[in-house]
Amino acid sequence: MRAVVSRVDSAVCRVDGKITGKIDKGMLVIVGFSVEDTEEEVIKTASKVGKLRIFPDNDGKISKSAPDIGGSALVISNFTLYGRVKRTNRPDFTRSCPADRANEYFELFKKELSAHLPVETGIFGAHMHIESLNDGPVTLIIDSEEF
Repeated sequence: MRAVVSRVDSAVCRVDGKITGKIDKGMLVIVGFSVEDTEEEVIKTASKVGKLRIFPDNDGKISKSAPDIGGSALVISNFTLYGRVKRTNRPDFTRSCPADRANEYFELFKKELSAHLPVETGIFGAHMHIESLNDGPVTLIIDSEEF
């Protein structure tokens, strides 16, 4: 599982012109799942993201988590995170998780992350327009294969 986490002052997701998720200070979390992922990896990744300390304290040191500052998360599913361009310019998505299982993992990720902070979302499988006002910028790539 991969999560691209950006610290934001605000973020919003629209589908067909309608807002499906909107946050103020917090994290924009774009998640993708691979064919090798397990529920355990999804749960661990949600916990890691929920506890990430990417916000500044009163001294400007990055040491606070989104829950510490009263922040929230906008979570967006994105199968293209497992696109590969090793031998071509056209991405190969064969490592991306099939949609039915990826949707189950997306729902599990949202549920687990919501134990840490408020969660807003896009719509799984929809064509979404995402706007964010990045803060910093601070952006991390969290890969479940690394922990």
